Amino acid sequence: MHPTTIRACTVHGAGDLRIEERPTPAPAPGEIAVAIALGGICGSDLHYYHRGRVGDFAVREPMVLGHEVVGHVAALGPETEGPAVGTAVAIHPATPCGSCPECAADRRNICGHTRYLGSAAHLPHVQGGFAQRVTVPAAQIRALHPGLTLHRAVLAEPLSVALHAVNRAGDVRGKRVLVTGAGPIGCLVVAALRHHGAAEIVASDLVDEPLRIAAEVGATATVRADHPEDPAWAAPFDITIEASGAPAGLRTCVERTRRGGTVVLLGLLPPGEVGLLGNVAVTRELELRGAFRFDTEFDEALSLLAQGLPVDPVITHTFPLDRATEAFDLAGNRELASKVLLDLSTT
Repeated sequence: MHPTTIRACTVHGAGDLRIEERPTPAPAPGEIAVAIALGGICGSDLHYYHRGRVGDFAVREPMVLGHEVVGHVAALGPETEGPAVGTAVAIHPATPCGSCPECAADRRNICGHTRYLGSAAHLPHVQGGFAQRVTVPAAQIRALHPGLTLHRAVLAEPLSVALHAVNRAGDVRGKRVLVTGAGPIGCLVVAALRHHGAAEIVASDLVDEPLRIAAEVGATATVRADHPEDPAWAAPFDITIEASGAPAGLRTCVERTRRGGTVVLLGLLPPGEVGLLGNVAVTRELELRGAFRFDTEFDEALSLLAQGLPVDPVITHTFPLDRATEAFDLAGNRELASKVLLDLSTT
């Protein structure tokens, strides 16, 4: 007998995070219910918590946070095919419309009608995965590879973001690459670059602890962004990937990219206009490429995690759901934490 209610981590506005009781959802035809075990706190979750918004997307109604979630199949909707009840699974968080020009061109990640777990981009908001049970379309369920633990699989979503950014950069083999921002996404970009054959990977940040993690997952060099005299800055970069979401990081990328090189904008910048060294981009003929979310990279991420891609240092802490506020506060402390997980498996 399933309980009639579940607990969920809900944001009501800036600084207003609550653990609330909600009705237990039942899967409709074509849907699968998942008992969530673990969820990773993302930078966007932190923005919703601290600022009540992510970029131009503002919280306008109570919203369950979370889109980096894994668990076990709890039930299948009527006439729905999928993994058996009890199967360990990951959830692809995006539901693209399937009919727009972007979807038709296999660019579902930029579908303007996508519904994404824990997103305030549309109204009503899409409720997220930091709940003890969620229902999603069956197509978004991925059974885990044999031997892949939930604790590693929970990195599939952010690793997918990193893989998509590296794909947007083009062929990185043998290239010298800079990653600005060594948070969880930046460190996963480092790991993805290493896997795809980048010769030199320099990670920059203003905090030492993230740089230590970046070195553990594959950076060939790390540099403090506020140490311009460091030898790591001496030569220009073939490719730069901006993963900090800070205007200063974007400036560094444009300044440090060689003529004819590529700048990938991954981190979400503050809302509104942001300064850009436009003349530098013009005279050097730099290619500026946006990278937003991901699509098929989710399956690649799960495969790489099953193969043992060395990303374990990115996960630093795990908290039970009833300590969510403490978890969110720690996740925002970059001197102490990288990826912080919520354990939703306990009642």
